[in-house]
Amino acid sequence: MPTLEQARFILWWYAVDEKGRFVYRQGVLRRLKGWGKDPLVGALSLVELCGPVEFSHFENGQAVGRARYDPWVQIAAVTQDQTRNTFTLFSSLVSPRLKEEFGIDIHKTIVYDKRGKMIEGVTSSPMALEGKRPTFIVQNEVQWWVESNDGIAMANVIDGNVTKAAYGSCRSLSICNAHIPGQGSVGEVIWDAHLKVEAGEAIDTGVLYDSLEAPPGTPVSEIPSPDDDPEGFEAGVEELKEGLRVARGDAVWLDIETIVASILDIRNPVSESRRKFLNQVNAAEDSWISPKEWDACLADVKLEPGDRITLGFDGSKSNDHTALSACRISDGAIFLLNSWNPAKQPDGCVPREQVDIAVRAAFEKYDVVGFRADVHEFESYVDEWGKDFKRKVKVKASPGNPVAFDMRGQKKRFALDCERFLDAVVEGELSHDGDPRLRWYILNAHRFPTVYDAVTIRKKSKDSSRKIDGAVTSVLAFAARQDYLMSRYYRSGRGGAII
Repeated sequence: MPTLEQARFILWWYAVDEKGRFVYRQGVLRRLKGWGKDPLVGALSLVELCGPVEFSHFENGQAVGRARYDPWVQIAAVTQDQTRNTFTLFSSLVSPRLKEEFGIDIHKTIVYDKRGKMIEGVTSSPMALEGKRPTFIVQNEVQWWVESNDGIAMANVIDGNVTKAAYGSCRSLSICNAHIPGQGSVGEVIWDAHLKVEAGEAIDTGVLYDSLEAPPGTPVSEIPSPDDDPEGFEAGVEELKEGLRVARGDAVWLDIETIVASILDIRNPVSESRRKFLNQVNAAEDSWISPKEWDACLADVKLEPGDRITLGFDGSKSNDHTALSACRISDGAIFLLNSWNPAKQPDGCVPREQVDIAVRAAFEKYDVVGFRADVHEFESYVDEWGKDFKRKVKVKASPGNPVAFDMRGQKKRFALDCERFLDAVVEGELSHDGDPRLRWYILNAHRFPTVYDAVTIRKKSKDSSRKIDGAVTSVLAFAARQDYLMSRYYRSGRGGAII
């Protein structure tokens, strides 16, 4: 019998819409090491071979299935060892009754039924897979599918086979642990696509991404030595155990004490422990802010009309996104008010009139006391905002200008602001509402050393599609708040109170 957690996943995986079509054409099951991904997909492979997995009709409002006429199940991996992990389980998964009724014949890397239909293991041979018409494909351990082992090419071929299947009858299910950022694995590509969908930057094409991770604040390296701080050590270990219980879900066969001992073993890198056992995606080495750090700042915050805020703006005509962020004075909460992707516009350009309306609406709705707007490609609008709102803002963005902040000439200042923003994130001195768009921008930002003995942020590469404009505007808004808090206007007592 499946656990409740497994049953929930299976129900969603086989969900159909009102026309009887599967809701999800692809799936990803990401869990910690030892959770039981191979036994589950092994069982599902047998169900796909023998069971009623194809929609037949509705009866009393419930979907009724039927067995496939011509099932063909593939378990794909980049090494023989990976396929062997699953195939060695079939002997224990197949009951005597199942074996007799369906004529199941188990071999080393292939399983037949009495009709000659099969579950077969396939490894890195994209050319051999081209043109096949399977009905169900398992992609095993996709965190290791990279270009050097033909994993990327194999995933592309499988996607093509799934797409061309008649009436959407073929689907693929990937299983994995958390990937290592920067390797360009299939697991990483799928995760990045999932984040884009969550952020509204890509269309949801029917991918079920199911992951269970330890809370972002779960300590590992933060746990003090038992010799230096016995009480802190005990508290840290208990918090680690709680995080592991969350990550393991219903997999109660995983012994928490054993995993804790492995995590605390100094021979095991912290990043690997977080990836394997907490199921957390670590940041790349040059990432600015890690998912763990950003997610730890999530709070139940909401921007209300009349709130005293500062704004940050970064505009682009067609190359990058345009974004507008706010930072609340009272608590340092960061909000992405809006962002514009030129690729989504009919003419490929950011709708400047809409941007102008959004900025003016922010001044109408909130008490804006500071505004830093990068002038590049929006010079005329920034000039107009400066004229129209110079009496509203209480601090100037630049000497002699109320809102204009030319980042081309303010590189040192912006780099220092990036460092202050990062410090505030690490120390928990700012918060956010969990906006997936803002999270996407923040996690896309990479550290870039400058000649000013300060680290600024940039995209991964000049032509990268992983935009950071929302991260830039968040830094600008946060820095404008810092300027306001240091201003004579605020220190005079006219600027309100900080919570």
